[in-house]
Amino acid sequence: MDVDKTLLNPNNDHKSDIKTPFLIGVAGGTASGKSTVCKKIMEQLGQADMEQAQRQVVTISQDSFYRELTAAEKIKAQKGLFNFDHPDAFNENLMYDSLQDILKGKIVKVPCYDYRSNSLDHENMLTIYPADVVLFEGILVFYFPKIRDLFHMKLFVDTDSDTRLARRVPRDINERGRDLDAVLTQYMTFVKPAFEEFCSPTKKFADVIIPRGADNTVAIDLIVHHIGEILRPGGSTNNLYAPTSVHTTINNKADGGMMREH
Repeated sequence: MDVDKTLLNPNNDHKSDIKTPFLIGVAGGTASGKSTVCKKIMEQLGQADMEQAQRQVVTISQDSFYRELTAAEKIKAQKGLFNFDHPDAFNENLMYDSLQDILKGKIVKVPCYDYRSNSLDHENMLTIYPADVVLFEGILVFYFPKIRDLFHMKLFVDTDSDTRLARRVPRDINERGRDLDAVLTQYMTFVKPAFEEFCSPTKKFADVIIPRGADNTVAIDLIVHHIGEILRPGGSTNNLYAPTSVHTTINNKADGGMMREH
């Protein structure tokens, strides 16, 4: 989808006119393609290669808000026996306060997460500068009510469990230094049950459900179009895509490009 790059010029005067960023939540199971969907949105909007301070659209991972583990929990985590997919694994209050500051246009710093050591890397902080649109992605971004209520738009990346497992296994082995047995044990013991109990039920809160994630080019094009309208001079976030109890499932061209309301 072609996007008018003049709308995305960081020197446009309209950037200073938008005081409250348009906050988009992107939820879905592990390895469903949440971060890839966000990356493709950023790329289509010409934001991916820009300096962080110049971006009008930024992405934040919920992983930056894992809470610090106790000594005993760190030992369990090293053995693959800590449940990182449970809501208690996250620092809900810090997540909420940080998003509130972002909505107020403040500069916010969040730590990167080190998956090999199962800890927050406070030496490498990601600085979130004021932006027009903020994508917040993670497995449980819709689970906490007070955080869920902050989003102007809610997307759920819906990918079947076999595909997600097939993606997670090589990712955890190659990128996170884990062995096959540990990955499969953790998946069956924690990841799959937590998805069914905590993540999947939040799909009902989504405004848009995206089957097959980043492969669904129709959905991504439509979302990019909405964001482009926000960034357009004189564009407004008000009533552009108000949260609703009715959600839409966007299928790709292989399914006839249909949009189904539920």
